[in-house]
Amino acid sequence: MTAWITSIFLFTLVLNLLIELWLNIKNQFHIGRHREQVPADFAQMISLEAHHKAADYSRAKLQLNRLGLFYDAAILVFMTLGGGFQDLYHLWTQTNLSPVWQEVAFLVSTLWLLSLLHLPFSILSTFKIEAQFGFNRTSARTFISDLFKQWLLTLGFGIPLAWAVLSIMNAYLNDLWWLYTWLVWMGFQLLLMWAYPRWIAPLFNRFTPLADGEMKQRIDALLARTGFESNGVLVMDGSSRSGHGNAYFTGFGKSKRIVFFDTLLETLTPQEVEAVLAHELGHYHHGHIKKRLLGMALMSLTALAFLGWLIQQPGFYQGLGMLDQSPAIALLLFMSVMPTILFFVGPLMAIKSRTQEFEADAFAAQHVGANHLVSALLKLYRDNASTLTPDPAYSAYHDSHPPAKIRIDHLHSLAAVHNPLG
Repeated sequence: MTAWITSIFLFTLVLNLLIELWLNIKNQFHIGRHREQVPADFAQMISLEAHHKAADYSRAKLQLNRLGLFYDAAILVFMTLGGGFQDLYHLWTQTNLSPVWQEVAFLVSTLWLLSLLHLPFSILSTFKIEAQFGFNRTSARTFISDLFKQWLLTLGFGIPLAWAVLSIMNAYLNDLWWLYTWLVWMGFQLLLMWAYPRWIAPLFNRFTPLADGEMKQRIDALLARTGFESNGVLVMDGSSRSGHGNAYFTGFGKSKRIVFFDTLLETLTPQEVEAVLAHELGHYHHGHIKKRLLGMALMSLTALAFLGWLIQQPGFYQGLGMLDQSPAIALLLFMSVMPTILFFVGPLMAIKSRTQEFEADAFAAQHVGANHLVSALLKLYRDNASTLTPDPAYSAYHDSHPPAKIRIDHLHSLAAVHNPLG
């Protein structure tokens, strides 16, 4: 079985790398071929200069991502077949910690090291590409401060979670440990969803209530009209770190909050902000958040059940470069290798996500009017330098939202059906 595991791992790693590389290059050339002309449907809103910026911004990110593909593959091979994970595990087994805490220390420290190895790409993205195209507003001091906060949060949440999971695995390794672990994991996810808007997000950004005025009146009327209850409509100081604009929901139950980036409110009219919010409300109306949570729960349960079988197979460890066998090693190998083996799941999830985006757009068209959402999206495409001409294959494989033309055409068809309400 050892040879089979190694062969499957290398085959899927190379296949994944080749597919991603092909799509990346294909998308870069496709965007380049359409750089000199704004698509006719967008010519009135998007200038040629803005179109050039979007094309160049997209291609710069693709170039960095292409480098990251080879870098990630090299690190994965080195840490598995190259013995990196084995050496780190051996270091922790030489300490005087108890066996469980050795496992916890190995798992947490290795995940931290992997994040550290990817830090150069985050720096290049923020201080080179984002800065080059006028989006970065993060200082080096803020970047470092955010990084340390993230590490502290990882330790604060990660160590107790790792201890709980590894304790369960050691106690019930020949039983239904994967089911008990899944229950702990889902409880942890729900805890994070509850805690994020209350305690975590305010560590990084400032949130203030939306000021009274036409915009707030429209939003309050929309919430009442659609029967949506929230714990507040807040404005986030997104401009302190980036020039990109966005809006999102966070939390669940009574802790739900609506958050607008200040950069978005500076660009859109009250009617357009209302349309963006109506789109987000559409996700809740159709139960997309619950469906995604349920899908994640089923996928994690299936994955843990599969790991419950793999963990009993010596070839699983040996085929991925490990001489020792332990619950922590099994978890780390599984988390590191399975995304490569199951790379085809991403496009399937993207297809589902794009369908849900169409449903949310239809909800917005019904309650606010499609034209306001069209104008809002056109401004967001322009201001965020989103390419209007992605390669169809790349977009189908990667994008969680429909391409600009397809989405705008869909909204125009909805405008012919629904009468705008304001």
